[in-house]
Amino acid sequence: MISRDVTISNSSGLHARPATFFVQKANHFACAISVENGDRKVNAKSLLGVLSLGIAQGMTITLTADGAGEEEALEAMIELINSGFADL
Repeated sequence: MISRDVTISNSSGLHARPATFFVQKANHFACAISVENGDRKVNAKSLLGVLSLGIAQGMTITLTADGAGEEEALEAMIELINSGFADL
């Protein structure tokens, strides 16, 4: 299991469209991926879970991956976030 903190830089945070792409990216991996905001932790593969965190621009979240391919998964998720969802 590995965890990393990442700051959300895009203007809409993880709302609507960016959250959908975030969840789709997470679902490409077999390992379990979770996202934490404060004291709440949800499955990164659940759109409702991710949206329920209310992640806005400037917030720092913790991503955790556990299982086969966890390093690759975490790097891909962080790359998507750090791009500001530019590929959307």
